[in-house]
Amino acid sequence: MSLANTRAGFVAVIGAPNAGKSTLVNALVGQKVAIVSAREQTTRSRLMGIAIHGPAQILLVDTPGIFAPRRRLDRAMVAAAWTGAQDADLIVLVVDSAEGIRPSVERIVEELGKRDQPLILVLNKVDLVRKADLLALSADLAARLNPEKVFMISAAQGDGVMDLKDALAQALPNGPWLYPEDELSDATDRMIAAELTREQIYDQLYQELPYATAIETEKWEDRPDGSTAIHQQVLVERDSQKAIVIGKGGSRLKKIGRQAREAIAEHLGRPVHLFLHVKVNPKWDEDRSLYKDIGLEWAD
Repeated sequence: MSLANTRAGFVAVIGAPNAGKSTLVNALVGQKVAIVSAREQTTRSRLMGIAIHGPAQILLVDTPGIFAPRRRLDRAMVAAAWTGAQDADLIVLVVDSAEGIRPSVERIVEELGKRDQPLILVLNKVDLVRKADLLALSADLAARLNPEKVFMISAAQGDGVMDLKDALAQALPNGPWLYPEDELSDATDRMIAAELTREQIYDQLYQELPYATAIETEKWEDRPDGSTAIHQQVLVERDSQKAIVIGKGGSRLKKIGRQAREAIAEHLGRPVHLFLHVKVNPKWDEDRSLYKDIGLEWAD
């Protein structure tokens, strides 16, 4: 492919928690690169998915949901989201159409009024909203944000995603691709493995376990037989949470480990031996090294 015809650029995908940003990034890439959960604030770090569309390489920065921060981890997540927006060539604002302009969206809209970059407005989950309400929401946000384009999609169903992908590819600056053609994400295997385990905890303990859970990789060993042994710690804040994760007779932890191992093995393309240990640390979110592992800057 001639470099004269190629395009490449960074697209920051931002929005309030649970707007569907990670689902959209996965749909645009065409493969799972970000974990998805119905629980808010699932995405914690800036994770990049790489989509190829014709001569364009679209570098999609999946940012944490922007919300009112209460503690250090919250501040670090919100800072990561805004840094992703500031560094991008193009901003995609994803709004949950069913939720409308709630306070978290209002804060984002106000901040984006100061932006320098072009913006594309994406109204997601349109299959859940009446057409009249959708048109009113679109008109309101378009008047305030002056976006380049407005798209109405269902990221989960795939409706409208290809039209959005076309627009993103056309909006990027001319230039050489910045990553190899077969690369789908900038996340390390170590980071993705931890995220896949955290996804299983969220999926299986959605009603029982608080948001304050983290995965720390203690050891990673690529064995001569072609398999990989991974030792991970599940960090929780209280003994009661530890009991929930372990379950009766260790049953819950075994199921989490089994399904996480299958997901990690599929990602790595080789057999995986996964060893999980649950540790109580009331101040795990004050550990600087953990922030580095999950790709966040230490927030004062």
